[in-house]
Amino acid sequence: MRTSSERILTTHTGSLPRPAGLDRHDPEAVRAAVQTTVRQQLAAGVDSVNDGEVSKPSYATYVTERLSGFEGEPVPLDMRGFDVFPEFAQRTFGDPDLAAVMANPSCNGPVAYVDPTEVQADIANLQAAAGDAGEVFMSAASPGVIEMFMPNRHYSSTEAYIAALADAMKTEYDAIASAGLVLQLDCPDLACAWAIGPEPTLPEFRRVVTQRLEALDHATRDIPPEQMRLHLCWGNYEGPHHTDIPLADIIDLVLAARPAAISFEAANPRHAHEWKLFEDVKLPDGKVVIPGVLDSKTNYIEHPELVAERLLRYADLVGRENVIAGSDCGFATFAGFVPIDPRITWAKLAAMSEGARLASQQLWATSSVP
Repeated sequence: MRTSSERILTTHTGSLPRPAGLDRHDPEAVRAAVQTTVRQQLAAGVDSVNDGEVSKPSYATYVTERLSGFEGEPVPLDMRGFDVFPEFAQRTFGDPDLAAVMANPSCNGPVAYVDPTEVQADIANLQAAAGDAGEVFMSAASPGVIEMFMPNRHYSSTEAYIAALADAMKTEYDAIASAGLVLQLDCPDLACAWAIGPEPTLPEFRRVVTQRLEALDHATRDIPPEQMRLHLCWGNYEGPHHTDIPLADIIDLVLAARPAAISFEAANPRHAHEWKLFEDVKLPDGKVVIPGVLDSKTNYIEHPELVAERLLRYADLVGRENVIAGSDCGFATFAGFVPIDPRITWAKLAAMSEGARLASQQLWATSSVP
């Protein structure tokens, strides 16, 4: 994985707007969409690019097309915190189109990776589109986020279910890494699962996070840490988020996991202040942070000077070489549910690149920055 040795590099979290009317079951259409998506990222100045997840119905639930064991009745997410805002909850989650997107099957049988052809097609499409584009990454669902969206109705315990998912997903993780791509592990459950179901105590939730990260470390044991990055978030939806767990309560556990880079929300109004925790938290050797400098839930285009300001804060605390600019989360985490206008997405990415250039000018003031 490239690091910011000469200037602040840029990337994003994964999902990007899919072309209108894309039939993801049409291989030629998907291949063309990946080509277009990579080209648009490069035009926006993004350094580490991906396929935009255009072939997937969502960043997590796509695994039902690759794994066995998911034919159970859907179980809706029991999200806390909306009871005090019932009108907002109905307006947001009462949308039948969104409800259909979120109706995911539960696990009702043994989990196994049965169809590697789709990940191989994704890899081939991305490599063909990227050419010599520099760094290329590919996202994959973590065992924990699969469990969060598609709960266990088969295994004797959640722990056994997550262990089975880790063993199964190892096939996909290894395939991505073996192709020479950077593997991004999508782990929003590490933070947002705090607000799902009965409220746990902090020690209880930290044990849950530890168990999920241990499963992830086991599944990626054959992949070098520097070839992996981990993304966590509090749920990529516009809402009050007043019940979110503070990053400070879990950051030590996350930094102890194997992936060398940690991507997290740092731009939205609920978590933008948390850069301050790195005044007290020492970044371990070999670790890199990818703070979100773009809010993925608003159509505002961030000013490049604001992006630069956010990057400079992190660089001052953890070192310029340990910071990569990113987005809070994906811009189209579910196909058909796109809260950000596609053209605005590309403009936001361009603003991030310009902001990274401005920050780099200050951080490398004695040398010229392209």
